[in-house]
Amino acid sequence: MKKTEYKIKPGNSYPSGAKPTKDGVNFSIFSRHANRVELLLFRTAACEEPFQIIPLQEDTNRTFFSWHVFVCKLPIGTWYAWRMDGPNRLREAGFSFDKDKQLIDPWAYVVDDQRWSRTAACQPGDNSATAMRCRVVDVNDYDWEGDIPLRISSEKAILYEVHVGGFTRHPTSDVSNPGTFSGMIEKIPYLQKLGISHVELLPVMAFDEQDVPANTANLGLKNYWGYSTHSFFSPHPGYCVTPGQGTHINEFRDLVKALHKAGIGVIMDVVFNHTAEAGANGPVMNFRGVGGDIFYHLNQHDKSIYRDYTGCGNTVNANHPLVAAFIISCLEYWVTEMHVDGFRFDLASALARGENGDVLHDPPVLWGIELSKELAKTKLIAEAWDAAGLYQVGSFPGYRWAEWNGRYRDTVRGFLRGDAGLITELATRISGSSDLYEHQGRLPISSINFVTCHDGFTLYDLFSYNSKHNEANGENNRDGCNNSLSYNCGVEGETDNPDIIRLRIQKAKNAFAILLLSQGVPMLLAGDEFLNTQQGNNNGYCQDNELCWLDWRMAEKNAEMIRFVSAMIALRKRHPSLMRRRFLTGRSTVEGKMPDIAWHGTELYSPLWFNPEARLLAFTLAAVDDNESDLHIILNMSDQNITLQLPAIESKQWCLALDTALPAPLDIVAPAQQQVAEAGGYLVRAMSVVVLESYGV
Repeated sequence: MKKTEYKIKPGNSYPSGAKPTKDGVNFSIFSRHANRVELLLFRTAACEEPFQIIPLQEDTNRTFFSWHVFVCKLPIGTWYAWRMDGPNRLREAGFSFDKDKQLIDPWAYVVDDQRWSRTAACQPGDNSATAMRCRVVDVNDYDWEGDIPLRISSEKAILYEVHVGGFTRHPTSDVSNPGTFSGMIEKIPYLQKLGISHVELLPVMAFDEQDVPANTANLGLKNYWGYSTHSFFSPHPGYCVTPGQGTHINEFRDLVKALHKAGIGVIMDVVFNHTAEAGANGPVMNFRGVGGDIFYHLNQHDKSIYRDYTGCGNTVNANHPLVAAFIISCLEYWVTEMHVDGFRFDLASALARGENGDVLHDPPVLWGIELSKELAKTKLIAEAWDAAGLYQVGSFPGYRWAEWNGRYRDTVRGFLRGDAGLITELATRISGSSDLYEHQGRLPISSINFVTCHDGFTLYDLFSYNSKHNEANGENNRDGCNNSLSYNCGVEGETDNPDIIRLRIQKAKNAFAILLLSQGVPMLLAGDEFLNTQQGNNNGYCQDNELCWLDWRMAEKNAEMIRFVSAMIALRKRHPSLMRRRFLTGRSTVEGKMPDIAWHGTELYSPLWFNPEARLLAFTLAAVDDNESDLHIILNMSDQNITLQLPAIESKQWCLALDTALPAPLDIVAPAQQQVAEAGGYLVRAMSVVVLESYGV
């Protein structure tokens, strides 16, 4: 085959990445200290040898700190990589140049990893046979059919945290392309029936599946969750049907467009706190080979040492001007070009650290995100802590940010377990955590409420195991959280005892009920609605197998549980009083009307605030508008049945909507089928949640 040689021109420094035009493609990449730069062009992602190597000249192909070249008539679809060399000053300057390493473009829209070897990239020398490749793409070549990001109010949001691969990878998923964006599209009718408003996708930016400890890798395991991003603009090739053809962008867009047509928003879990390049012995992939001295926090005395506030070997130097601009432009790209509706930031507090790791009061990158015009309507959610002890729940910088409320999780878990003395704390948490947010002028929607998430026990395992069982991860059960606030209901793990099984299911219903009756934004973990189990593994980050894939036979087996959750979501949606934008006051907003909330204990209007043994809390919520009924809610996690009086309401009577102690389908009842509760009181059974709705006589 005749060797192709495309003509070149100096090109432009802006924009970064590969930008096609009608006359060719402009390539630009940042490197402040490189002194030798080469662009490599490949016919396919699988090619080992480039068909053209283009050396860049400092006098014609460099502007300030950008290296650039224009390749005339180069077709869209060409694959490429970079090589760079520079000064050998690792300890004193933090440079990690390797003239033999092929680098992926940090601004690449499509990256292929079919030849990738992390081991080869960790060692000095040529990795041509095992390097990743980038693809030239036209991001404008797609028919959105009028789609735009959704604008669902946060108080109406119900989030569903889901792993794209694990959602459909199990053989029982019955989809055409398991484990892909396409496979998820086939499950949209299920999501609609469940009633959630947004999917919160675990990382879908391209990540390194080989980034696991050596002992774990030796067991044939790989990085499953995806918290090892290397290419922040590229969808993950492992979730694509035809990644070798570079279809990443359109496959992801197809998912977003389909979800939007179904009225479901898309929130991406993003990992800007660290990258897949890890610590000093990690692979040279992109940032390290281009300018690791800028992109990472380094030890000031020995810059070969990476500061690690993430537990993953490195920490992104997010408040450096270049890095901040990179992060913000990346987020804006996913909103403007990919139409996502929001982001959840993993270990977001790491982004609040300055040059020396000091915590900044007003971190430029976080304020830049909050004030970006392109992100103005985008939901921003912070995991408001990092792995080095910085905990900012209730104090995360900024105002628009919502936070994963770890205090909500721990309080509700303790209460569900049956711990005493949590009543006051519980009331604060289910009321929207005003102690954390109100003094800052923030709102109940600042609190993302959850009981379980990907990191930890599934909901069913929370009531099936007292201890973690992570032996399969290859780390001798040292990994994962040691304090899950779980309770096995009498037997560790699986059992045939019908009483224990019944109790576990009842506790799971209690968890869903409390979560969906709380002020703030509820988040559910995918699979919890049909009692998915990971057999006690509370750190499934490396288990890309049936242990962590959703087994859809469980959806059939536990269809009644799905019905319960769906009905519970419907109950929340018909009550604006559960979705307030302002904090409860305990006062009436209209003269002569009942207060917005009234608290109770074993007696009406006498909550057990100062009783250290209390495990019961009740409250009455006033309707927000004329089309809504009032609510009376009773949470009894004691081991005693108790008959409680119901508050009198003028010209209305209480009807039973929910009682988790009753068998299905009586456990939750639609308004048309509800029965009037007896005026003398209601028998609230042990370890149950009861909800009554008021209707006119």
